Amino acid sequence: MLIAGIDPGLQTTGYAILDVAGPHPVICDAGICKTDASAPLPQRLNQIDTDISAILDQWQPVTMGVEKLYAHYAHPRTAIQMGHARGVILAAAAKRNITIHDLAATAVKRHLTGNGRATKTQMQNAVTATFNLPAPPEPNDVADAIAIAYCCAGMAITTQ
Repeated sequence: MLIAGIDPGLQTTGYAILDVAGPHPVICDAGICKTDASAPLPQRLNQIDTDISAILDQWQPVTMGVEKLYAHYAHPRTAIQMGHARGVILAAAAKRNITIHDLAATAVKRHLTGNGRATKTQMQNAVTATFNLPAPPEPNDVADAIAIAYCCAGMAITTQ
């Protein structure tokens, strides 16, 4: 069973595909989708849709974890931009009948590290240790996406 994890962002979206068929999840693919910051919003959203759709079509995951929208009062624009990207990602999954799990960043951090307020470095180190990787995933959007998929895998397995 393949599970996707997505860390949505307008400029950088992290993604990961885990195979959870065996006793321990295995990373099949992980990386980022980038958009050109100087491009108009519609073109950037189209690029995210094209990239995520290609990943979903290649791997055909049965379920997908996506980070919930988080708005910090000091940075409302960031939340709006993330919301645009997240909407495109959710639509791509819905078109493919992929089950979607909305995951709060604090829940993902707590699942992987035991601390809902873990730093980016702590998350990278936890992903490295959990999956026995030779080096921390870079950029941190990749580690976040792997962590989201791993948390989603725990949810998907317990709900079957």
